[in-house]
Amino acid sequence: MNEKTSERSIILIVDDNQTNLDVLFELLRNYGFKVLVALDGESAIEQIEYIHPDLILLDIMMPGIDGFETCRRLKAEPQTQDIPIIFMSALSDTLDKVKGFQTGAVDYITKPFQHEEVLSRIETHLTIRSLQKKLEEKNAELAHLNQNLERLVEQKTKQLIDQEKTAIVGRLTQGMVHNLKSPLQVIQT
Repeated sequence: MNEKTSERSIILIVDDNQTNLDVLFELLRNYGFKVLVALDGESAIEQIEYIHPDLILLDIMMPGIDGFETCRRLKAEPQTQDIPIIFMSALSDTLDKVKGFQTGAVDYITKPFQHEEVLSRIETHLTIRSLQKKLEEKNAELAHLNQNLERLVEQKTKQLIDQEKTAIVGRLTQGMVHNLKSPLQVIQT
């Protein structure tokens, strides 16, 4: 497990089973994660209003709104849509897994889970999210640099046009003066 990923990362576990919460809480805390817990989808959504986790482990079958609906609501909000959600469920049917991905989850772990698998998947999705954030930052930086470059090109183009206009006026003036002198030379000779 990458210590840099775990020491800063906040993970929210949403599960109505206290045993699952306890096991995952201890596992993740021992690996240096900051861990938050919620017993249902509503309380998870309320918590996320105040603290944005880096990743959510979300059970599907819970009282109140289920995991699918919780995921849909989180993905519908701009401030939470980019938080990776991993479903953890006893539902192992392919259709349930597909439904999980269609609602916006990035991964799906079937219960009972293996600690190593959970840690590996968390590590993978935290790394991907970190790289996405860096890419977004670089794209914003690039867009800013591009705007500056466009402004500079526009200024230089205007300067060149002004210089060319001045040069043309100079040549025209020089030609007119030359033409005015020519008839006078003919008269003088």
